[in-house]
Amino acid sequence: MTTLPSDYRERVYAGWLGKCIGVRLGAPVETWTYDEIANNLGEVNDFAPLAPGKIFKPDDDTAAPMVYIRALEDFGANVTAEQIGETLLNYLGDQRGTLWWGGYGVSTEHTAYLNLANGISAPRSGSITQNGKAVAEQIGGQIFSDIWGLVAPNDPERAADLAARASSVTHDGEGIHGARFIAALVSQAFSTRDPIVLVETGLRVIPAESEYARVTRAVLDFYRAHPDDWRAGYQFIAQNFGYDRYPGAVHIIPNAGVVVLALLYGDGDGSTALTTSLARTVCIATNAGWDTDCNAGNVGAIIGVAVGLGGIEQHWRVAMNDALVGASMIGARNWMTIPGCADLFCRLGEQIAGRATDAQSRLHFKFPGATQGFLADARGAEVIDLRQVAPDALQATVRGLGKKSEARVFVKTYVRPAELSANFYGASFSPQVYPGQTITARVGLPADAPRGLLAALFVWDDNQRVAHQAHGTELTPGEWRALTFSVPHLENALLSQVGIVLRTLGDPWSGRLWIESLDWSGAVNFSNNFRLERAEYGAISQWTFLRGYWRIENGAYHGSGAAISETYTGDPAWRDLSLQVDFVPIVGECHNVNVRVQGARRSYAVGLAPNNRLVIYKNAGGYRPVAEMHYEWTCGARYRLNVQVVGATITATIDDRKLLTWQDTDQPYLRGQIGFSNFASHTRYERFEVRQMS
Repeated sequence: MTTLPSDYRERVYAGWLGKCIGVRLGAPVETWTYDEIANNLGEVNDFAPLAPGKIFKPDDDTAAPMVYIRALEDFGANVTAEQIGETLLNYLGDQRGTLWWGGYGVSTEHTAYLNLANGISAPRSGSITQNGKAVAEQIGGQIFSDIWGLVAPNDPERAADLAARASSVTHDGEGIHGARFIAALVSQAFSTRDPIVLVETGLRVIPAESEYARVTRAVLDFYRAHPDDWRAGYQFIAQNFGYDRYPGAVHIIPNAGVVVLALLYGDGDGSTALTTSLARTVCIATNAGWDTDCNAGNVGAIIGVAVGLGGIEQHWRVAMNDALVGASMIGARNWMTIPGCADLFCRLGEQIAGRATDAQSRLHFKFPGATQGFLADARGAEVIDLRQVAPDALQATVRGLGKKSEARVFVKTYVRPAELSANFYGASFSPQVYPGQTITARVGLPADAPRGLLAALFVWDDNQRVAHQAHGTELTPGEWRALTFSVPHLENALLSQVGIVLRTLGDPWSGRLWIESLDWSGAVNFSNNFRLERAEYGAISQWTFLRGYWRIENGAYHGSGAAISETYTGDPAWRDLSLQVDFVPIVGECHNVNVRVQGARRSYAVGLAPNNRLVIYKNAGGYRPVAEMHYEWTCGARYRLNVQVVGATITATIDDRKLLTWQDTDQPYLRGQIGFSNFASHTRYERFEVRQMS
């Protein structure tokens, strides 16, 4: 059984933070060669600046691991390659989002996805036998594998085995060797920061006769002979293991050489002004060229774990602000915090190790230096600083808050795709908080703070451009105070911010506010007629889609397609609820409302079906009718369908007539999002209302 180190949680956070730093550093020059970087930029030693107000784009190197890790959550520590393949089908859009969809026989992941979708299960889906050696041995085998080391610390064999199962869904041969190598190094980094020991650990979990082992040993030998010149090391790799020697778009072997190069030469001051091995390591991996974000991300994860938070300069952390964007079909999971990812990894690692997991607030400050993506703005005042301080709290320093001014400290709970610096991977979002829920926070003032500060929780409705807030509470210096706010029922809302608004009724106030935690929970209660929604990345605001043509048309949400078309919103944690939908079947024979959506492969649907039927379907890797009754319906007529799910029981009511009830006795889905779907049809959805019971 895996034994967790005493500082496990902090080191996981440092490792994932290092991964994210490396990816962001390398992404702007992805596919550039060493010479192109040197000739055009000289040297990359800092993040490329973002346009004002922009959020760093989604990247497959971080988006895909946040999909793969759900296999461990859904199926447990003994997850199989076939189950991981099912996870990809469940959480990925149909050839859109998260991965590089470069074509069958070109992109390894695209090839494997189409194999899976057409019934070729893993590991055959990624095998050389199925796809050929050139496709199977591209870089993707290693770039998504850091996470397996994070959940199996100090256990390189277990980490490598998990990585092999995951990578075999899409890769084979050297691709799997690379996955095992990276996962083992991340796992071993919990025990040592010596790069030679780390590299030798990786060699022990891959075949000695493999090409991956050959390039690794060659770079290690070169380093021992020339320990002071990483650029000479790069030239050695380019001449002996360069892209010209291997087939395919982005072969794993040249990039494996760069990973080993950066790890070995990153352990020292070198000739740069950078002072930490993490900074030097990710910069070497980037400046060496080729698949820069992948290589810098891998070494960032390894060295992040090895050096911990103390080895990551504050400069990098400030720029990241703990924010991360994904691109899966679960829109509520696509706007993330780096500490939130670390909490998930730690919970799974603790389960593997047989250790109970301590409950955490959604946004907490138990990771040293974490900011959880908090932002600030002010009108007539100034928030001059946001930083973490002891005791485990975020400190907002406010200046010049008067009677007619206000300051807000908040987190985003929804992102418009237009806010991203780019969106090649097609991120789309659903809100993380909804009307009806209760917001909670714990805040305080230092003992020497001035009196007179009022604090209230608020949410920002980006559709209506209006804030909703609780009544202000006067804070007492030297004391902590719990704040609560129950968001009322709202129509057509899009809640994009949650936070704390500060005001004063007395003299101008300047001082420090401490925030210990922020969270939200409870039953949702809202409705929407789509009047204020807008087109956003292939569907509309607040909704993601699997496939089909989804759009606003004549004031309603329309969906059509040649096969099964689906769209989703809400939180995958929602349990018992009532979903009422006004809709019009335009053409075709199958028009549905979905509940308990756990992805593309797990949900229930209730809808109008051929031969004048009302049908309940269970989607378990494919839709199957489980209950039905005769119901006369016609295209062009308007219907009000109410679907209630309580425990394992589904009840369908149309136009206030209770018509159909069914109980799932075979592994029922007990939580999930809501959605719409149709089968080779066109449906107009005009309004929906959600009332959650738990």
